[in-house]
Amino acid sequence: MFLTSVKKPLFSILLVTLSLLLAVILLSSSSPFSKSYMSSISPMSTTRSEKSDLWSVRRIVDWRPCKWWLQVDPTALPAESNGYIRVDCYGGLNQMRRDLCDGVGVARLLNGTLVLPKFEVAAYWNESSGFADVFDVDYFIQQMNGFVKVVKDLPTELVSKEPFRVDCSKRKGQFDYIESVLPSLLEHHYISITPAMSQRRDRYPLYAKAALCEACYNALRLTKALEKKASELLQAIPKPFLSLHLRFEPDMVAYSQCEYSGLSIASMKAIEAAQGDRKPWTGEAARVWRNRGKCPLTPNETAFILQALSIPTSTNIYLAAGDGLMEIEGLTSIYTNVFTKSRLLSGEDFTNMHGNTKAALDYYVSINSDSYMATYFGNMDKMVAAMRTFKGLFKTLFLSRRAFAEFTSKGLKGKELMEALWRTHRDDFVVGKGLGLPDCFCEFKL
Repeated sequence: MFLTSVKKPLFSILLVTLSLLLAVILLSSSSPFSKSYMSSISPMSTTRSEKSDLWSVRRIVDWRPCKWWLQVDPTALPAESNGYIRVDCYGGLNQMRRDLCDGVGVARLLNGTLVLPKFEVAAYWNESSGFADVFDVDYFIQQMNGFVKVVKDLPTELVSKEPFRVDCSKRKGQFDYIESVLPSLLEHHYISITPAMSQRRDRYPLYAKAALCEACYNALRLTKALEKKASELLQAIPKPFLSLHLRFEPDMVAYSQCEYSGLSIASMKAIEAAQGDRKPWTGEAARVWRNRGKCPLTPNETAFILQALSIPTSTNIYLAAGDGLMEIEGLTSIYTNVFTKSRLLSGEDFTNMHGNTKAALDYYVSINSDSYMATYFGNMDKMVAAMRTFKGLFKTLFLSRRAFAEFTSKGLKGKELMEALWRTHRDDFVVGKGLGLPDCFCEFKL
């Protein structure tokens, strides 16, 4: 009887003690169940030391082609066309590709018949390659069937006529094609357009947007000869490999109006020759400009960021870059397995290629690479990222010029700088920053 009465309080005390001890453990900052620990294992806060492989960080946002253009039959084309529209495309290959895609959307919007585009490349690339030299014309026409009518040749009464030119390239703000261009199409029946840099696509009906998306992601295929060469180049690159689009050419640096220290005499002379009247910013203006991310990354800075992202220095890298790249030793002295078109193609093949066809090879290799990184966010980068997203290849990242500039201006260097760069790029990757163009892709929460 006595023993029984003693055991009950002892048992109760022991139970309370164990409960308090468990509560302390659960609330402890070192406990695997604590709030601080749970937050530390989320993708947005994973540190470089905990997860050295950037590509293994779990993403929380995905981009996928919107169902309204990929899975829905296009709205039937009107029986009668309002006239013929030729898209005049300027600049490099991917700028021209962007203009063509925009032009397809405009043609559908205005109920026009699309004439094969004119590539105005002579001044930019010093060459004469046209649309049919790069893209498979018959495939393009076939794929656009039902979205917009495309013809190779004009009717007899228009063959000898020049189109009425409508330059939309500098239009801004509230520019609207129906209000500003349709009257010219109805009057002249044959017009040429240069698409506007800033369009009101929010006003497009879905059938016009669908035509634009179909043109960009389903209808443009390289010619059989060019695709064969691109495939051979792809096969020649050791696998797996990272495709790196690195931009540090004299004209680009000159255009950026940024100053750099430590460049070679040859690089400085090349930049000065390309500057003309566009002089670099100085003083506080230069600091603000750089911190806004306006200055191209040097090859050496690029190599530093790659190391910060724990990209092994033994990584096979395909350098997707144009001619005239400066200071490349800043990259190749650290990343020694770097491959280029000029190295992998025969001398005769490379010499006979024009700028457009070289760019097409870079584009093909980049959208089929194991991973892709870019030091810029230009037309090629946007198209490559979107096509990789379309193909379900999400190992894609844009190196942040702004983050690099801001961190270095604050005095960060060495390991501290690497950690900061890791966190920034990890967070960009987690939310899929820049992976899809909002005109054709929709966000998908993972």
